[in-house]
Order: sequence, then C-alpha cells, then structure tokens
Amino acid sequence: MFVVRNVFKCKPGKAKTLIEKVKKVNDLMVAAGAVNNQRVLVDEVASFWTVVIENEVDDMTKFAESMQEYGSREDVQAAMAGYMDLVDGGYREIFKIA
Repeated sequence: MFVVRNVFKCKPGKAKTLIEKVKKVNDLMVAAGAVNNQRVLVDEVASFWTVVIENEVDDMTKFAESMQEYGSREDVQAAMAGYMDLVDGGYREIFKIA
C-alpha cells in the first residue's frame, strides 16, 4: 500500500476554499476505487495556508489511470474549477507503507 500526499501552498486566505473543492471530489475518488481513504490536513504549526491531501492507494497504476480520467470528467472539472487561482505552488510525495 502507498500514501500519496499532495501538498499545496495556498495564497493568503484561500486554504478554506481549496478544502471545500477537494471535499467535493473526495467521494468520487473513493467510489471509483482509486483510493481507500482520503484525508485533508491543514497547517497547525507549518507554513501558513498549507493544505495536504493524503490518499491511501493499493495500486499506483490504477491510481494514475484514475487521475487521468478525473481530468476529463465534467463533474470533477466543475468542482475543481479555478483551484489554480487559489495556490502558489506545491508538490507530491509518494510513500510505500512498510
């Protein structure tokens, strides 16, 4: 099993809006079987306006295929519309659970 962490550095005051968008698509990802569990984490003692989306994934190939599919789905596009305007940058980490 793997943990995929997407770390976003949001623009000032925009973390809450990003979180709302991510939660809208969470159920779609779980229902598709791409992830087992998803958590949304926000900074407590970190850089201000940091949002982390953490996914547990059994199969990285299936996860990658699902992510490509999501990019073309109208419901996902509508839910995530404008999210790039909310962030200054970010990165992805992938960990294998030992």
